[in-house]
Amino acid sequence: MKYPFLISIPHGGVEIPAEVAGRFALLEQEIDWYCDPATRTLFDFGGSVEATIDTPVSRMVVDLNRPPLPLPPRDPDGVIKIRTVDGRQVYLPGQLPDLPLIHRLMMKWYFPYHQRIDELIDRYPVEIAFDCHSMLPYGSAEQNDAGKPRPLICLGNYGDENGRAKPGSLTTCPADWITRLGDAFREEFGGTGDVAINTPFSGGFISNAHYWRKGIPWIQIEVNRALYEPHDTPVHQREMTEEQIPALRNKIWSVLTRFWDGIAVEISGEDHQRSPSPVVALPSRPTYAPGR
Repeated sequence: MKYPFLISIPHGGVEIPAEVAGRFALLEQEIDWYCDPATRTLFDFGGSVEATIDTPVSRMVVDLNRPPLPLPPRDPDGVIKIRTVDGRQVYLPGQLPDLPLIHRLMMKWYFPYHQRIDELIDRYPVEIAFDCHSMLPYGSAEQNDAGKPRPLICLGNYGDENGRAKPGSLTTCPADWITRLGDAFREEFGGTGDVAINTPFSGGFISNAHYWRKGIPWIQIEVNRALYEPHDTPVHQREMTEEQIPALRNKIWSVLTRFWDGIAVEISGEDHQRSPSPVVALPSRPTYAPGR
């Protein structure tokens, strides 16, 4: 029996389409580092969930967790990036994609991803969706928390630090749900760091837009990369990913299933607890990778 989860992994891809190859001011390894390919493994729970969607394309080409407008140069960290979170130029001088190329990239990668999320929610019995990310241990130069240490886990529902709606706004899931998920993370990761709600990230375009479109509760999950990348430079990334990710994935899966088992009891009025499926050997599952 599957858990009624939709898992969205929008920033795990590292592929650079041929249309923009050779335009970047960043080295290939640096492009990977600004994305975090580990999330495609970290949050891949296989056939234990109803649906998973990810993408092979790098967020430095098209950021699927941004609104489709504005385009550069109005938003340097928007759907098409011209500057990194620490202020580096993404493209070589004169190599920023022009409007026709931006349109082609978005038609190939951006809009299909969002369309498929809605299709998966319509097709499968999804009761909650998680938009899954990682974050650097400290805020980067151009972010609101620049230089500040970040929590071990950050959960976002567009609310305040307790998950409640701010004046004149909606949250993407009930405050009780996100606080209980936070408690489950604290229990699993006790003594190794803080778990924060809506700080430093309260959610992105995916969770907000698709909550409005479908009404399915969404929670954004940010995992601190210090859990599996103890070094600050890109050169160390992949060796640490291979060592640390499977055990960390199992801990996250334990948190999500324990959280949902408690919620399901209240929703249904009866105990629907299931034995959490192991995620070391990953079975096939409904997935979608636009353009692949």
